[in-house]
Formats: sequence, C-alpha cells, structure tokens
Amino acid sequence: MMLPAVVAAMLGPLPVAAQSFGDLSPDTREFVSVSAPVVALVGVTVLDGTGAEARADQTVVIRDGRIAAVGPAGEVEVPAGAEVHELPGHTVIPGMVGMHDHLFYSGGGRQAQLSFSAPRLYLGSGVTTIRTTGSDAPYSDLSLKDAVDAGQVPGPRIEITAPYITGSDGGVTSMAIVDDAEEARRFVDYWGDEGATWIKAYTNISREALGAAIEAAHARGMKVTGHLCSVTYREAVDLGIDNIEHGFLTASDFVEGKQPDECPSNSMIAIGVQGDPTGATAQEVIRHMAENGVGMTSTLAVIEPFIPDRPVMDERTLEVMAPEIREAYVRTRENIETNENWPFRPEMFRKAMAFELAFVEGGGILAGGVDPTGTGGTIHGFGDQRNYELLVEAGLTPAQAVQAMSLNGARILGEEERLGSVEEGKFADLVVLEGDLVADPSVIRAVRIVFKNGVGFDPEKLIESTKGRVGVS
Repeated sequence: MMLPAVVAAMLGPLPVAAQSFGDLSPDTREFVSVSAPVVALVGVTVLDGTGAEARADQTVVIRDGRIAAVGPAGEVEVPAGAEVHELPGHTVIPGMVGMHDHLFYSGGGRQAQLSFSAPRLYLGSGVTTIRTTGSDAPYSDLSLKDAVDAGQVPGPRIEITAPYITGSDGGVTSMAIVDDAEEARRFVDYWGDEGATWIKAYTNISREALGAAIEAAHARGMKVTGHLCSVTYREAVDLGIDNIEHGFLTASDFVEGKQPDECPSNSMIAIGVQGDPTGATAQEVIRHMAENGVGMTSTLAVIEPFIPDRPVMDERTLEVMAPEIREAYVRTRENIETNENWPFRPEMFRKAMAFELAFVEGGGILAGGVDPTGTGGTIHGFGDQRNYELLVEAGLTPAQAVQAMSLNGARILGEEERLGSVEEGKFADLVVLEGDLVADPSVIRAVRIVFKNGVGFDPEKLIESTKGRVGVS
C-alpha cells in the first residue's frame, strides 16, 4: 500500500549517504562538482520518471538536498543566491534505481568483490540507489553501505540483499542451502538481524522453502525476490513473492512437462526455443503478476553479451576492465561470434524483449538492473544505462523506459514517496544528460552531473578512478 507523503515524512529520512557537502570526507569531496546548498538547473528538458512525456525548457530548483521546485522556466522563480546552471540542450532524469546491482563482478573466470570500483561506477553512471539482489560477500556489502551512508566513500545508497538461498539439488555452491521451512526461517531471521532487507531465492529452491522464507521475511518487514526455475512465476506469485528477476528466459512456466520443484536441464535454452512471449501462457503469467502487484526486473544488459551480432564491445567497457579480464572477455566474444553451435540465438533475445514490452502493456511493474555477471561484459552502471537503451529498442517509449529505470524500482523497494522521480519534496537525486534523450537513447551515456541528495558529483572523475580495476577491486 502506498503511504501518503505526510506519513512517509513522519517515519523519518531513508538512511542515505551524507546530506550535505560538509558531511562528506575529503576523499569523497574530490569527486564533487556542485556543492552549493541551493542550485537551479535552468532551460532543461525533464523526463520526470512518472511516465509523463518530456517537458522542455524547465527549471529545477534544489534546496538542502531536496527538489524544491520544478516547472516551466518562466514560472519557477530562481531563489536569490542560488548557484545557477544554464543547461539548454540537456535532459534531466531521476537518479536511476538499480534493482539487480551486485557489488561483486563475475567474468573472465573470476569472481571478485568490487567495493572500490562498483560504487563509483554506479554513481558515475547516474545510478543513485541500488539493491544488491544477492550477495557474495555480505559483510563487505554491509560495511560498504555504512561507509557510503557516512560519506566516507562515494557511491549510491544501498539496499542490502542477503546471500542467495537455493536447494541442495544445485550441487556444490557458495549459496546457502535451504531445503525446508525451518531452515528458511532460520536464514531469514539471521540475515534480518544482520541488516539485510531483502532475500533472494535461486534456481533450485523448493516451494516449501520459498514459501517459508517469504512468510518469515514479511513478518519482519523484509521482502523477497528470485531468479527462479524450480518454482514457476505463477507458483511464486501464489506464495507471495514481491519481485521476480530476469524476465522471459527464467520463466519455467514456458517449459513443456515441467515437474514440481524441479529446474529443467538447460531451461533457458528450452524457454528461448519453446516459449511464446505473447501467447496464452505469457498472457496468464503477466496477468497473474500484474494483478498481484509483483514487479519484474529487466536485466536485458546481462543477456545481450550472450547473443551474436550485438554491439557489446564498446571502448569504455573495455577500459575499466583489468587487462586479463579484458583479454578473457574479448576471447569469449570471439567464440560466441564464430561458434556455429552457440545455443543463444538472436531470436531468443527478441523474445525476451517482446515479453518485457508485453509485461508493461499488461500493467506490470517493470524495473531494471545490470547484473554484472554472465560473460563478464556487463559492467556496473554502464549496464544500467544499456538496459535503458534496450528497453527503448524493445518498444517502450522514452518516458516508459525512464520510469522503469527509476520510479518503478523505488515502488518495488517501497520508497516511491522519497525516490525515483523529479517531483517537489523528493530527494534531489537527478542525472543531467548532455543531449536530447527522447531523440537519441544513447544520450543516457552522456552523463554530465549526478546529483545525490542535492550534491552534484563529477561522473568523469568517478569513472576515471576505476579504469583497469573491474575484476580486481
């Protein structure tokens, strides 16, 4: 249930990184380009995240970390003493809310915790809030959240997800094995006490364990998402899940002969071949999710590098990789392009995009995230930007795609009264883009200023500091 703004205000502020420039550490201040308490962005085009169409020649006023006013340039008064930025030809969107944004990296035969580079890449790319959506080093994630909240290091505000839970049929794994209701409840209670606010279920979880985890989480005010397979989307909705990850290619509802509590072998390939993203099964899945308010996280950016003939070798991605990671990724892509038997085909990707468009058209709450795993070519922050471009390619309007990447994520987190849109009274989490985002989706990459709590960060400096480090730290 949505809280009225007055009730949300009574609950106190969301835990955030430092509220003003004065609270930031010297190391964090190095990346700040705008520090005035009152700032006016004048002459901008605003895509506000609500799904409304773009509005040209707007003024956005920031005061003490909040959006104080937004409206036509001739009607919004610029406060005396404000630091004024004349920005014709620029687009302002809400800070992106990354809903599958791990703080680790997987690729090139390596898995590494990126407590240094990941938060800088996210913030520098315009992602001001993340949900970790599965942790590889949970105490590192918790410590980083504390450091960001204290202003000691630059980064987005962080919503912590516990380590993954799965079933014993998954084989040897670093995830927590949860085979029954009691084990699930113990896991949720432990990680809830440690500070996690989300639980993530993985492919081999049983309905019994998932249902118990959801019940225990909800009793504590926590939420549950899942990268599913053994449990279908419709079964998970019936169990009360709050969010589902990845979309079409992990929906085992589409697998013919699917057995209860079993993840079919090569299920993603089977779904990609058998599944119809707009047929009767898809329509039923979408209707069931939409009617029950269960959001879906798009992660098209992590699927794309598995597909031949896709533009996934841009220079900035290669520059931030450690040299050995870059070499491994280039080899992987060469194999994908030349292997005639490679199972992931372009038609599968087109189906994945078609399902997400159908989900939006069917009233579903679509959010977005990067998932920096897979082939290793999906990078923190950059992948969030790419997800915007891919949603537009899938058929969403720019306004719908911005909403998916911002306000819808805030809605799933339960923070839509404070985050996710360019509206008066909300946290001043804003991204200034050089160019017309409506005319050119690639403008999402042209980030000039990222405001978080009204403090403007220099994206070029943030990203420059990470070059050569992805895959290492």
